[in-house]
Amino acid sequence: MLPSKRITEHVVITGIGLTASVGEGRESVWRAVRSGTSSMRRLSGLPGIPDGLLIGAPVDIELSSPDKLKSIALCELISDEAIADADLDRGAIDPARFGCAVSAHMGDVRHLYEMFGASHLNPPTVVPWTEQWLPNSACSIVANRHNLMGPRLSHSTACASGMIALQTAMRAIQDGQCDLALAGSAEAITPLFAAGFHQMKVLADHPDPQQACRPFDQDRQGFVMGEGGAMFVLERYSHALARGASIYAEIAGGRLLAMAHHVTGIDSESDALAHLITETLRASKLAPHDIGYINVHGTATAQNDVAETKAIRRAMGRAADQLSASATKSILGHLINAAGSVEMAITALAMRDGFLPPTMNLTKPDPQCDLDCIPLVGRKSELTAALKLSVAFGGTLAAFTLVRPEKYSIARQPLPLAA
Repeated sequence: MLPSKRITEHVVITGIGLTASVGEGRESVWRAVRSGTSSMRRLSGLPGIPDGLLIGAPVDIELSSPDKLKSIALCELISDEAIADADLDRGAIDPARFGCAVSAHMGDVRHLYEMFGASHLNPPTVVPWTEQWLPNSACSIVANRHNLMGPRLSHSTACASGMIALQTAMRAIQDGQCDLALAGSAEAITPLFAAGFHQMKVLADHPDPQQACRPFDQDRQGFVMGEGGAMFVLERYSHALARGASIYAEIAGGRLLAMAHHVTGIDSESDALAHLITETLRASKLAPHDIGYINVHGTATAQNDVAETKAIRRAMGRAADQLSASATKSILGHLINAAGSVEMAITALAMRDGFLPPTMNLTKPDPQCDLDCIPLVGRKSELTAALKLSVAFGGTLAAFTLVRPEKYSIARQPLPLAA
């Protein structure tokens, strides 16, 4: 059997939809991230978990139906914004050439409370069976919503899921299966995940919830769970050019690797992560000194932050002293399934506007985390290229590079920083 024809043409980002706890809509979220404004608070209303026990960064959204999964509602919201932002003439696009890659999500478990006689924890509902345990429901619902008939792709890879959705969409375009694709992920806080992370002792606590998440700080305790999501329109460059689309950034390259180490632990020697960075730069035809900014995974756990710093220094060499890095989980929380896609959106917006977001609560930097982590206040910086990293349970590692679209006549114009 002959291999399918692979298209080496570049893939570009032409639309972004974004929502998080700090705002509804791309520019609202980005303004909050630029200023380091958080909305973390004590959580209440999680069945089986005492009110006020955990800190989170939830999205306040009124669901169109009480029976709709919140994560699916968020996917619908951000997919609508991404499609509108890309300014597509749907009548001129073949729906069979428009793919969809939305990462898998937690199923609806509300019926379990009823089955085990604990319906008082959650009001009785009529939950569609397709949303109870099918993890690709969001992908199907979003694709149907926008009449996308190209390849549908859905992966479950923990905290790297959003990045892998982008990776698979990009490859579907490069493989010639489609001309453009909607790709991304969303996350809602669920009692099972919250209880699990609490038992693992990886969740942060602090008298002031907005100071709880402290990546790279000596006093870090762990992360804060967040909600939200990001969706992208990815497009073959010649297709974007032909329709006069505006471009946020070009995806120069991406790679996936894994640590054969532990389901939840990270290799303290950072061999696999360092190798991933090196391979991603090689695939992107970039040198370490080309990278001006890294949006790190930055979970604010003792082990992860040190290992990630070590990997960056090993892969980047002396260039590590010249680059800047930030952990935006300190502002938005850890969006688990959607962390990679949301942080990729932040990276693209940082490139568009020439502004690097801060790492909040970094008041006592850990000497073992000795990168320039942009403490407390963001800064202006014109980026040529940026790197995004994701490190997930199960040992899954993902990385992408973005480069400025200046060589294209249809680059996105920066948003005034005062806006």
